[in-house]
Amino acid sequence: MADDFTKSVEDGLKLAKRIYFGKDRSVTPPKPVAMDKSSKSYLPTAPMVYAVIFDPAIVDNPDIPSYQPHVYGRCDPAALIPLQMNGIALEVDCYLDTAFVTLTGSWRVHCVMGNRSCDCRLAVPMGEQGSILGVEVEVPRKSYCTQLITMEENKDMEKASRAEDGGFLKPHIFTLTIPQVDGGSNLSIKVRWSQKLLYQDGQLTLIVPFHFPEYVTPAGKKVSKKEKIQLNVNCGTGMEILCKTTSHPLKEIQRQVGKLGFSYEAEVLTWSSTDFTFSFSVPSSHIHGSVLLQSPSVHDVDQREMFCLYLFPGNQQTGKVFRKEVVFVVDISGSMRGKLLEDTKNALSAALSKLDPKDSFSIIAFNGEIFIFSSSVQLATKEAIENAIQWISMNFIAGGDTNILLPMNKAMELFSHSPGSIPIIFLITDGSVEDERHICDVMTSYLTNEESIHPRIYTFGIGLYCNHYFLKMLAMIGRGHYDAAYDATSIELRVERLFTRASSTILANITIDALEDLDDFEVYPSHMPDLLSESVWTVSGRYKGNFPDTIQARGIFADLNNFVIDLKVQKAKEIPLDRVLAKQQIGWLTAQAWFSENKQLEEKIAGMSIQTGVISEYTRMILLETQGGAQVSESGRVQEPPKTMEYQRLVVDSKVQKIVLLQSLGVGFGNVNATAENSPPGSEEVKLPEAAEIFVKATSNCCAKMCGYCCCMCCIRVCTRMNDQCAIVLTQLCSALAIFGCFSCAELCCSGQDGG
Repeated sequence: MADDFTKSVEDGLKLAKRIYFGKDRSVTPPKPVAMDKSSKSYLPTAPMVYAVIFDPAIVDNPDIPSYQPHVYGRCDPAALIPLQMNGIALEVDCYLDTAFVTLTGSWRVHCVMGNRSCDCRLAVPMGEQGSILGVEVEVPRKSYCTQLITMEENKDMEKASRAEDGGFLKPHIFTLTIPQVDGGSNLSIKVRWSQKLLYQDGQLTLIVPFHFPEYVTPAGKKVSKKEKIQLNVNCGTGMEILCKTTSHPLKEIQRQVGKLGFSYEAEVLTWSSTDFTFSFSVPSSHIHGSVLLQSPSVHDVDQREMFCLYLFPGNQQTGKVFRKEVVFVVDISGSMRGKLLEDTKNALSAALSKLDPKDSFSIIAFNGEIFIFSSSVQLATKEAIENAIQWISMNFIAGGDTNILLPMNKAMELFSHSPGSIPIIFLITDGSVEDERHICDVMTSYLTNEESIHPRIYTFGIGLYCNHYFLKMLAMIGRGHYDAAYDATSIELRVERLFTRASSTILANITIDALEDLDDFEVYPSHMPDLLSESVWTVSGRYKGNFPDTIQARGIFADLNNFVIDLKVQKAKEIPLDRVLAKQQIGWLTAQAWFSENKQLEEKIAGMSIQTGVISEYTRMILLETQGGAQVSESGRVQEPPKTMEYQRLVVDSKVQKIVLLQSLGVGFGNVNATAENSPPGSEEVKLPEAAEIFVKATSNCCAKMCGYCCCMCCIRVCTRMNDQCAIVLTQLCSALAIFGCFSCAELCCSGQDGG
């Protein structure tokens, strides 16, 4: 999809050269695009809107017709012409390690005749672990907004359009199509999403995609171009915040203990050419944190009180991290062939090179069998690492099926459990298996023995065929962490980042006193992970009863000394805990719902998703069209989220609005059949267009008679790309075949040629 999108934008930029901007010297056309051939060049690096052009004849300046020669034919797939942007405003609210981004912009359909219209496609790249929360669009006479509905209500939407008009172009790029916007008109769009701040070396860093290409700058020099940024930071610690770096010239407008406020506003000649970045720190040489409490709203699906415990690792020295015993468990089944396995090998070699000489390691490669580098973990000497890299190059050959339980059991046997070290299983896979719940039960049994430090399990999923909630559940059971690369391009980066986190444990076996004294409580995640020097530690949950004014957190350091800290309990007056914790809690609860097959828990997750706007596996997003414009509230939101299921059904059944059902935005629960067939991630079969389906049916008998090994599907794919000369040859061939009885095939091919 990303490649098709890139090609469509490239075609659109070529088509945009037809636009005539007049002889006024104050009006200059956009500068020619100078980009490399990389497919990433045309992917959006900031929120963008594109005109979807099927008929190239409608491309023209809506203000000054050029009267250029008529263009015949159609663009298939449609060309995407980037629209010129008139204004942009970015508002970011940071709470703890989560950022809520609201982007408001105005774009003009500058490339379509005034008496014609076209669809417009919005593309929104998001930052780290970005999650789309909502989109609001205003065009002349109409407005649109997104909304979440339950899967049950999805089944009842017989009248709704089922066209896939929105979804993820890439894991971090959300797209949405706005239907039939008139040429020359303006679109006012507001997009909301959440994302994570990166934590490294004691600093929290925000990175928001905000790099606009030159060709979205309006052609007129006299056109006002206003760029605005507003940033609010609340780290919740009650400690002083130090600003480190910023990409744009921000002006400080607020400074309080634990809070910062900045703004930036300017008339610009060209739009921002760099992402918006901001980094800050809460200076402290020791572990510190707090407990935040919040009462639920009257519409909350869970009426228990909320709590959030968080710990900042402080400026810890690298010598204070635990020694590691790492067993890398790597999938080499048939589906991992090609780039997937090569990138995994590169990532694994990089991880091995980062091991400390005091660390120990081993490697298990698996498909239906297992291949072991060493019968026990061995010290990470230079010679051992070189031998391991050579062993990887010789034994990492993709083939066979997938068996995850066998290598996981074997990995548990390889640890030496030496004092002061933390055993880690680092699992990498791209597949799903039928016994995943049994694997979770088996791993749980390993982790209930009397050892002082149980093995930690870190999991990494590749693509959408693996069950990411199984991997998340496995990591939660093993007090580890989970990450994923939904496309092959990010495998090396994300594996390296996850292993860096796994290598930074500074406090293990964390427990919280006083929770058992509450009348009722639930903790997410249910197994508390370790504190890492590369991330903020967060545990949240619900409770009933009286929360004490102070609670104690306990753990052990790498030197096996005990650690105790008193955490002050306070009300979260200015931090919306329900929104800050929503994505994390929905992720953990979905893993538990999958594991327990609990329908009531699924309904609870759906309610949380609708209440907070965070997408889930049990909700779908719809696009609502309203005639006459939208009503925007003072808070900037077009529509409040549904308060009850009854309210939501009223919205769906309303005759005033047109409803478009978008494709599922969840990652799903894996694909066991695709894993069994060794289908590589991203190899989903594309549904053929109607004409191609007819051709397949018409030619199936003919092809079978001609050649027992001829592949009709390959034939169809070739036919869809052939030029006129090849089509003529094929017509003549089919005519000849008609003599031998293949009349339907010849007739279809000839009619297709006559139709152009």
